[in-house]
Amino acid sequence: MASRKSETLVSSMISGINMAMSQLVDIWDSIGIVEDQRAQRMLTVKTHIEGLLREMIAEEESRRREIKTSIVNTQKQLEELCEELTEKPYKVGDGLTVLQVEKKLRGRLEALQAEKNDRMTELKALQQEDEQLCSQLCATPHYVPSSIVPSREQLKALREHIQDLTIEKGRRLPVSTALRKDVALLAGEIGHDPETSLESEAMSDDPDVLLLTHENINALKLLIGQLELKRRSLTSTRDKLKDRAISLWNRLDCPEKDGGFPLDTQGTLTDDISRWKVEVDRLEQLQKAKLEDVIGKARLELIDMWDKCLSGPEQREPFNSHFCDSNYTEELLMVHDAELAKLKDYREQARPLLDNLEKWEKNWALFQDFERKASDPSRFSNRGGALLKETKERAKVQRMLPKLEDEMKAAVAAWEKSRGAAFLVRGQKLMDYVCAQKEEYKLQKDREKSERMTKKADSTLFKTPTKRPLNSTSTSATPNKTRKQTPNQTVVRAAATSMSSSSSLSSPCTSLQSSKPPVWPNKTLEGNTRAPLQEFNCEQLPAITYSDFTSELSRKASQEAIFNSTVVLDAERGSK
Repeated sequence: MASRKSETLVSSMISGINMAMSQLVDIWDSIGIVEDQRAQRMLTVKTHIEGLLREMIAEEESRRREIKTSIVNTQKQLEELCEELTEKPYKVGDGLTVLQVEKKLRGRLEALQAEKNDRMTELKALQQEDEQLCSQLCATPHYVPSSIVPSREQLKALREHIQDLTIEKGRRLPVSTALRKDVALLAGEIGHDPETSLESEAMSDDPDVLLLTHENINALKLLIGQLELKRRSLTSTRDKLKDRAISLWNRLDCPEKDGGFPLDTQGTLTDDISRWKVEVDRLEQLQKAKLEDVIGKARLELIDMWDKCLSGPEQREPFNSHFCDSNYTEELLMVHDAELAKLKDYREQARPLLDNLEKWEKNWALFQDFERKASDPSRFSNRGGALLKETKERAKVQRMLPKLEDEMKAAVAAWEKSRGAAFLVRGQKLMDYVCAQKEEYKLQKDREKSERMTKKADSTLFKTPTKRPLNSTSTSATPNKTRKQTPNQTVVRAAATSMSSSSSLSSPCTSLQSSKPPVWPNKTLEGNTRAPLQEFNCEQLPAITYSDFTSELSRKASQEAIFNSTVVLDAERGSK
């Protein structure tokens, strides 16, 4: 279609030239131009048209050369851009005109230049963000050469690096913020002023002043540990001063002991220590004028502390010379205060053992109470579930006692191993004290049993004789006659009396080793010459468990019941 249009234009142009020449010939004829002049004029027209066409051809040829030059330059630029952007070389398809090739090459060149600008802009923004994160985290920036255009892979790696740094910052920032907050709170609580650059940065209000490095985080943790240690030390100092002040208030009957001393709730530990120190200094000056009263109250405190520490006479004896000293001086008061401090320290160290012993004594008292209740027949008439509750509590106590004894035994062994000294309770070793309590309870049970048997024997010996029932086939003695007291009955009474008097002096080892029921002799019992309970050494006892102890008590109770019934029956037969 285009070729037809151009052919039509050529034909139209040729016809136009022909018409123009015809008009010129007509004009020349009308003028009367001769043939020579007419030929000359036609030559001029021809030269003019040919010159015009040559100019046009030259212009178009120059245009074609420019386009080809542009194509060459564009291709060169494209090759350079493709190399910078690590893109494949651009190739133009075949069968295209010069203008089409030039247009495609120019369009591709503009696209690659736009991509280059975008990459450089993105690289600059990412590098700024990377530098900011690296400065906060003290990390190494991701390296991208600034002299070349970054590739897509380099930009992707830089974005991933920034993402990793952002995640790491998200992990470190809350930890650092919390640690800085703890540092500020501890420093404010104890009244600590910053001494190093780290402490100043940690207590600063600027959130970005402290770098989020692992070293700084570890340093903050170490700083918190140091501040907590200082707080504990200051708290201990404050408490000691406070206890000292309270002790002096009580000794001197000061009104502050009832809450008259004003407390500053907004102050720091350092301020509290200063205030308590001033108060202690004032009270110590005041007590110098009341040494006799103060030392008397210190002795009362010593007695109370000895009782709390379960100290025996042997443990109190070394201090008797100071305790009975009537020369009231400051040195004597200092000796009493030192002994009080020593006892308080001992009580604090031995608190777990003392607490376990207190639990054991409570359970031991419950066990004895349950044993007393077991001999009361009225408990079986209770319909309120008390008997079942008592049985459960009794079983619980029986389980708890051996467990507590094992714990105390292990704790005492550790105590004695670490300190190289025995743990004494009222002058005895702890386990000896426990054994003595058990032995004392056994002796008490034996005394009660002896008293009951003595009362039974006395009541049967003096029982009024009765007549034989009517139509009785018994072959016993003649009725209405009093049977004489037999020697066996006399022996029973004497044996019961002797058992009652000797039970409190008998050896604990004898009561533990004897598992058979008592045998009543046919002659008067001899006196027992064993040592009293206070001189008994529990280490000589055979090793027994708590279950053996309780089973022995139950066995003795059953034997006592059998023996009592036998004695009563014999006595009744004798009275008949």
